[in-house]
Amino acid sequence: MKKVKSIMIVLLSVMVAGCSNKNSEQQEDSGIVIEQQTEDESQSIQSTDIAKEIETSVATDNIVEYSEYFQGISGCAVIYDEASNTYSFYNKENCEMEVSPLSTFKIISALAGLENNVLENETSTMEYSGVKYPIDTWNSNLTLKEAFETSCVWYFRQVVDMVGQEAIRTILKEIQYGNCDISEWNGSEINSLPELNGFWLESSLEISPKQQVVILDYIFGRENNFNAENLEELKKIMYITELDNGSLYGKTGSGTGKAWFVGFIEESDRKIYFAVYLEDMQNKDIVSGNKAKEIAISILSKEV
Repeated sequence: MKKVKSIMIVLLSVMVAGCSNKNSEQQEDSGIVIEQQTEDESQSIQSTDIAKEIETSVATDNIVEYSEYFQGISGCAVIYDEASNTYSFYNKENCEMEVSPLSTFKIISALAGLENNVLENETSTMEYSGVKYPIDTWNSNLTLKEAFETSCVWYFRQVVDMVGQEAIRTILKEIQYGNCDISEWNGSEINSLPELNGFWLESSLEISPKQQVVILDYIFGRENNFNAENLEELKKIMYITELDNGSLYGKTGSGTGKAWFVGFIEESDRKIYFAVYLEDMQNKDIVSGNKAKEIAISILSKEV
């Protein structure tokens, strides 16, 4: 098959426009001026390896019926098989809508911390302030692995602040992460404590399920500028369990009536990337990251 060259995989069908142009006008973010989108894209191409051409064949889209796995919960799923270069969509329109990444953004926060020497490895520790949090596992000093597994917001709030806005903005542009909007750096005050808020929690940053899959493929399956040792550390904290068809890596995310589970399964050199997103206020009592994970594992075990 004749291959079509593109600037990078993330510019394929899901990211034709790159970072969503919701903030094309100039705005000031804690003293850092965000330039117009066209200038941003030009500078991003020059400052990263995006300009390097990557050969890739045009992906195939399949529409699938996964309603039995969702059991009446409103949501969507996208699966990308790297070997066959095929996307499978359940509720495709919803898979292409941008929403808050919630705690799935901890994948990127951890990568940014590792790449910018804020974190060294899975044992890197942040100090607990002594504040009594409602989640008991947050009430002590935590390693990166522990914070990732317990989805500790204060830990990753520290990581993101130590990395800084400029470096976070740079990595989001390189991987073309949704709308790349970190203008609400401190978040939208959905929680009473400032260390439990951030731009990734029901705030300015948004991403679609399909974009989540494309970005994971770029990080773990394509040539990029990221340090190989850092990617191995990231895989360590993302590891969940063994399935019949490979090792499962991922991250959940939860909000009121909203939930994610994103990641990939790997067997030998083959990777299958996925994202399951739930949004259902009528069933908000059962919508959670664990429910999204349960749905995803059922699909991956029976359909892939």
